[in-house]
Amino acid sequence: MNRTPVVIAARRTPIGEAGGVLRHLPVDRLAAPVLRAALADAGVATVDDVLLGNVLGPGGNPARVAALQAGLGERTPGMTIDRQCASGLSAITTAAALISSGAGDWFLAGGVESPSTAPWRAWRPRSATEPPRFYQRAPFAPADIGDPDMGPAADLVAAEAGISRERQDAFAARSHARAVAAQQEGRFDDELVPVSGVTADERPRERFTAERLARFRPAFTPDGTATAANSCGINDGAAAVLITTEEQRRRLGVPGLRLVGSRTSGVDPNRLGLGAVPAMRDLLAQHTAEVVEFNEAFAGQTLACLDAAGIDEQLVSPDGGAIALGHPWGASGAVLVVRLFSRMVRADGPRTGLAALSSGGGLGVATMWERVG
Repeated sequence: MNRTPVVIAARRTPIGEAGGVLRHLPVDRLAAPVLRAALADAGVATVDDVLLGNVLGPGGNPARVAALQAGLGERTPGMTIDRQCASGLSAITTAAALISSGAGDWFLAGGVESPSTAPWRAWRPRSATEPPRFYQRAPFAPADIGDPDMGPAADLVAAEAGISRERQDAFAARSHARAVAAQQEGRFDDELVPVSGVTADERPRERFTAERLARFRPAFTPDGTATAANSCGINDGAAAVLITTEEQRRRLGVPGLRLVGSRTSGVDPNRLGLGAVPAMRDLLAQHTAEVVEFNEAFAGQTLACLDAAGIDEQLVSPDGGAIALGHPWGASGAVLVVRLFSRMVRADGPRTGLAALSSGGGLGVATMWERVG
């Protein structure tokens, strides 16, 4: 039996701004329509498991709650994965490993994030008279090693790599222009699952030129180059793929994306934006990618990664990336695979593609895919 993992369906919600059009939907209600749509696309009724990435949700295994919300039945389990921004892609690679091991033939995998509905987090008071201390994120590394926030770390990486502010603004403007063109030409339509009447991504901006972006001030450090305009947003959204074996794909007679390689890497947490570079280098030493989907957390950090991995920035995110579409943390890695599926399978486009992203704590995940069928 050929147990090579293959994605045969891939869907996502529109991506909303935090506090925006999807603000009333908790993670299970965001993910459930995507799970149902992926199953319906393939004509499959049940799966062996549901794996979803999530970063700031309510806990309590949102993957299981979403599976029940989607009507998959009480016998369908669920597992929630947190590898920060790489959670959604790690959920997919974990499902692929389970396929290869023989643990099952059908898995739904992806991610979901709703900063709009995420609970507040607080450290327990150390005494009865001390109030709770609210915090924005969990530690990604021990303080004595260094655990910078994302923005200052992105400024550091861009400065050390010599990525100019002008190049960052041009990259961000191109991301928005590509996303707007893709929206207008309907290139997202077949991958999107309307949710609560929302049918389109909220973030892409028309007329977001490099000249206009140059007016924005540094957002994180006084002399930094990362701004609100050349960085991603804080976003709500969900994405999922249906993974099966190559044998099942052939039985159904459908095209798909075959996983031909995956790597996970770690780097200095102080330069966390470079986390994906070793993983990408390992894959690119063995394979060629005709198209690349790289999560654009920050333009400078993205360009530093692409330069270090020897990737032409023009190949990346042909329909716009996270700077324009948004970055729903736990879902973003799965969004990359949905985008590859649309370009490579739905559009019968490039034969090979790379999906990769860096993550908090100095981690990175990269995957290489091949169109089959």
